[in-house]
Amino acid sequence: MVEGIASIWRNIPQRYRLEGNYCENCGTAYFPPRVVCVKCRRQGKLKTKIFCGKGKIETYTKVYTAPTGLELEVPYYLAIINLSEGPSILGQLVETDSEKIKIGSNVEFIFRKMREDGEEGLIQYGYKFKIV
Repeated sequence: MVEGIASIWRNIPQRYRLEGNYCENCGTAYFPPRVVCVKCRRQGKLKTKIFCGKGKIETYTKVYTAPTGLELEVPYYLAIINLSEGPSILGQLVETDSEKIKIGSNVEFIFRKMREDGEEGLIQYGYKFKIV
């Protein structure tokens, strides 16, 4: 049986639960998961880690021109989030009030609809962040 695109997409764990990994040797955490520890190289032993999803905004930008599928969301904010467990990741903020968005603001992971492939197509979900 041929595996469909929907099932392949749904089998990417970091899209649903911020799943990455960390090195048991040096403690460095990675998102998305890595195959080899950047610091320890072959001596590193990587283990799966599900991040709590809490962090702080390192920097952000307001997007006015969206890629295909996100045209109705403009303008929106993208931020680099420093997770409390270590790695920094790029994520969309659900907040639209620019007064609330500040560098250093606390945020947390939320699960949201990202886009839809046509009127009857696959609905793609993923992570975004909200100010707490």
